[in-house]
Amino acid sequence: MTTKTKAPSEALLLEIAAKHFHSIETLETRNRDRLDFHDVAIWSIRTALEEAFEAGRRAA
Repeated sequence: MTTKTKAPSEALLLEIAAKHFHSIETLETRNRDRLDFHDVAIWSIRTALEEAFEAGRRAA
C-alpha cells in the first residue's frame, strides 16, 4: 500500500528561500532573467536544502 505525501507549504518554501537568498521575493516564474535567475553561494543552497529537508522530515 502506498501513502500519499502532503505537498510542502508554499509559504514555508518562500520563507526558507527568502531567509537564505535575500534577493528572492517570490518563487513564481516572472519570465524575466534578472528576476528569475540569481547568483547564490553554494553554502546558501546547501543550508536552504538542509532546512527544507528537516521541515519535510518534521511534517512526516
